[in-house]
Amino acid sequence: MLLYDLAGADDRRFSPYCWRVKMALAHKGLPFETVATGFTQIAAIGDGSHRTVPVLIDGERQIHESFVIAEYLEDLFADRPSLFGGAGGRAAARLIDGYATSLLVQIGRMVTLDIEAILRPEDRGYFRATREKRFGKPLEEVVAGREDRLAGFRESLLPLRLMLRHQPFVGGAGANYADHILFGTLQWPRVVSSFRLIAEDDPVAAWFERCLDLYDGLGRSQAAA
Repeated sequence: MLLYDLAGADDRRFSPYCWRVKMALAHKGLPFETVATGFTQIAAIGDGSHRTVPVLIDGERQIHESFVIAEYLEDLFADRPSLFGGAGGRAAARLIDGYATSLLVQIGRMVTLDIEAILRPEDRGYFRATREKRFGKPLEEVVAGREDRLAGFRESLLPLRLMLRHQPFVGGAGANYADHILFGTLQWPRVVSSFRLIAEDDPVAAWFERCLDLYDGLGRSQAAA
C-alpha cells in the first residue's frame, strides 16, 4: 500500500491526519510505503480528484480521508489487531474526532506561521494564500498574541487529562484509533513549531511520550521542530 503523506522541506512529515493513518497502519501491522507530497503536488495524485491528503492507494482502490481509511483497514483486515474494539469503540472514536477538530482549530491559530517556515519553497505561496483567505487576515496577525491563548488551550485538554487518571491510553490499557487521532493532533505542532503547547508536568505530556514510543517509535522517528 502507498500512503501519500504531506511533507515539508527536509522531508518533514507534519500532517495530523496523515499521522493518524500511519499509526493505524502500524497498529494493524500492515506494510506500507509513504510518498512525500507537497501541497502543490496533491492534485496529481491518482485520478486527480483529491485536494487533500492522506490518500491511501491499495491496488486499484484510492481511499481518502483519515477516518474513512481507518474504517477501511478495520473492515478489510478484521483478523488483525482492532483499531476500535467493536462498534461502540468506533462510535466513540467519532466523538474523539470531533474533540480533536476543536483542538486543531486552536493549534492552527498558534502555529500557522511556523508551518509556512518549514514548507518547500514551491508550496509557501499556495499555503499563505489559502490560509490567509481562510483566516481573513495575514498569518502574522493570526498567531499574534499566541502566548495569551496558551492557558486556554491547556485548559481544553482537561477531558483527556481526567481520563488519564484511570488508564494509560484513551483505548484503555493499550492504544486504539482514538489515541491515534489525538496523537496526530499533537504531533502536528511538535513537528512544525518550537512553541511548546503542553507543560512538561502535564499527564497529557506523559501520554504523548507513550504514543511516540508506539510501534517501535514510529512517531519519534520524525524529529521535533
